[in-house]
Amino acid sequence: MTVPFTSSSTSAAVGTAAQSGQAGPSAARRHLPDAPLLVAARGGTPKHVPLWFMRQAGRSLPEYRSVREGVPMLQACFDPALLTEITMQPVRRHGVDAAILFSDIVVPLYAAGLSIDIVPGTGPVVAHPVRTAADVDALPELVPEQVAPVADGVSMLLEELGETPLIGFAGAPFTLASYLIEGGPSRNHEHTKALMHAEPELWHRLASRLADVTLTFLKAQLDAGVDAVQLFDSWAGALSPKDYREFVLPHSARVLAGVADYEVPRIHFGVGTGELLPALHDAGPDVVGVDWRVPLDEAARRLRAAGQPEPIVQGNLDPALLMASWPVIESEVRRIVEEGRAASGHIFNLGHGVLPETDPEVLTRVAQLVHSL
Repeated sequence: MTVPFTSSSTSAAVGTAAQSGQAGPSAARRHLPDAPLLVAARGGTPKHVPLWFMRQAGRSLPEYRSVREGVPMLQACFDPALLTEITMQPVRRHGVDAAILFSDIVVPLYAAGLSIDIVPGTGPVVAHPVRTAADVDALPELVPEQVAPVADGVSMLLEELGETPLIGFAGAPFTLASYLIEGGPSRNHEHTKALMHAEPELWHRLASRLADVTLTFLKAQLDAGVDAVQLFDSWAGALSPKDYREFVLPHSARVLAGVADYEVPRIHFGVGTGELLPALHDAGPDVVGVDWRVPLDEAARRLRAAGQPEPIVQGNLDPALLMASWPVIESEVRRIVEEGRAASGHIFNLGHGVLPETDPEVLTRVAQLVHSL
């Protein structure tokens, strides 16, 4: 696929990037003092339990499949009008408390010029895996102009969302590194773990480069006006707590610290990270995402035991249970909302993303139920 923007691009979209570059952390932001998600994320008491669904933008919605017909995933991510429409669809349909920017973990790598494609049924595939010092040295930097269409999309969304917050999104350095090293999705992450342990200096050099990419991508979204951000570490659950703290935490922490001056809530989520919850919190987020494997009251207990007196959590309905009967779903939702009260704040979500086969009407009913509780 052809990279839509390069550092030499001089299209009209560069104007947006230049404008966002002038904005910075101190620029005026939307003032949404009563938005339940932002209130909960900051440790306040919202008017109702807020919720949004990971991967709510797309996948299960027929209107999403209609507008995406014939449009490759990465092309859609760089079309401001299309990403605006896709991001808005679940807000209109479900009445969720936040929009999540339609994007993909590999968008900033693709924008920087790496040869990456998203293969249906497989996921991101890297043409030339990164496994040597020369490969790392050859990695391009990301500059804001290369993601200017995303910033344009954010600006368009803010005009449509009204009082609904917009969450920005980026993949964490470890997950980006795993895709690059493995060449695509991996069950065992064997090449990644081997490089970590056999060449730790090279690993940290790669992870540092990717932290720079992630920071640039998040700052472009923040400069355009997003109201919160989520750092998503898909594959961190493949690591032991020791390896996470040694090889991953410093780089994720640098990303989260790098956007702290924007003073928006920062959510950090990883899949299968029950044993890593204290370490995820130590990376510096305001909210820790919890997948369905650990009850929220237990997650809050683990965080407090690790020295976090007022943990704020996000989660954590098993997305597979959305295929069950409504009485089963209702019971699980009520349980999770009750367990979430053990934390100092709770944002209801799934324990991972919406499955493509999910009935959208079920998601709408879940949103209505959570708000009623």
